[in-house]
Amino acid sequence: MESKGGKKKSSSSSSSNSNSSKCAFYEAPLGYSIEDVRPNGGIKKFRSAAYSNPFPHRSFSEEVDLLDSYFGKLGLSSQAYMMGSPENAKKWHIYSASAEEGKKRRQPVYTLEVCMTGLDKKKAAVFYKTNDGSPSRMTEVSGIRKILPKSEICDFEFEPCGYSMNAVEGDAISTIHVTPEDGFSYASFEAMGYDFNAVNLNRLLENVLACFKPSEFSIALHADVASEDLAEKFPLYLMGYACGERSFEVLGRGGTLMYHTYVKSSVCVLSPKSVVKGSWEEMSKKVENEGLSYKFEPIIMSRL
Repeated sequence: MESKGGKKKSSSSSSSNSNSSKCAFYEAPLGYSIEDVRPNGGIKKFRSAAYSNPFPHRSFSEEVDLLDSYFGKLGLSSQAYMMGSPENAKKWHIYSASAEEGKKRRQPVYTLEVCMTGLDKKKAAVFYKTNDGSPSRMTEVSGIRKILPKSEICDFEFEPCGYSMNAVEGDAISTIHVTPEDGFSYASFEAMGYDFNAVNLNRLLENVLACFKPSEFSIALHADVASEDLAEKFPLYLMGYACGERSFEVLGRGGTLMYHTYVKSSVCVLSPKSVVKGSWEEMSKKVENEGLSYKFEPIIMSRL
């Protein structure tokens, strides 16, 4: 979740039947106003558990109504979406609330989010705590240090397993969270503030995937300006994975979002736009030589 011009706080409240719940609210510092709020994320294997909580977390629609009740009072215009095929239980949930556009920045701010499941067992084993281990060792051995090598990392390990890190590099930030247990392993990577024209997006994603080798993952790339054609500007080409779903949406004042899902496969999805260097014929020949085939898959997006 990201907010501009404000800070997030949490509060707890108890009812008469001793049920407690936590809620998040935003407080704008003196002289500032909240311009943009975008909580988003994927509900994957554990959707039933995610929406088995008390009000207001019993459904995405319920959460949208609650958020609207807060940000509508501030004059923010909101939109909510669920990206993904109706036949697929995996969805990417988006809520975007934005104020009227003020001064336009020269460069858009990009936010990249990668959610990975089915981690390779050997890769996941790195994130189990040992007597002679350390968070920094996990960072080095896993390859996380190589993802954004110039960033300054603050890393943590958990008992008996698990890993988390936050990193800064100038005005850019990144974070990783890992749950390595076999059967429900999961890792997430997020980066914000990087110029993906300068930091090659495909190479960055390859570095992330090399650390975990997931069986499936999703990618969400957001630009905070509505005029960005993300598919044209950042074509994705990831060897060894097939693209199951692709979606692009303009979030009104909240910018533009590109969402892709991938599964590990000998089938690789390509398009003429996916060629960064060389011709389409050259890229096709390269794929055929590596024993892969290519195909195209549709995507369906639903709006609340």
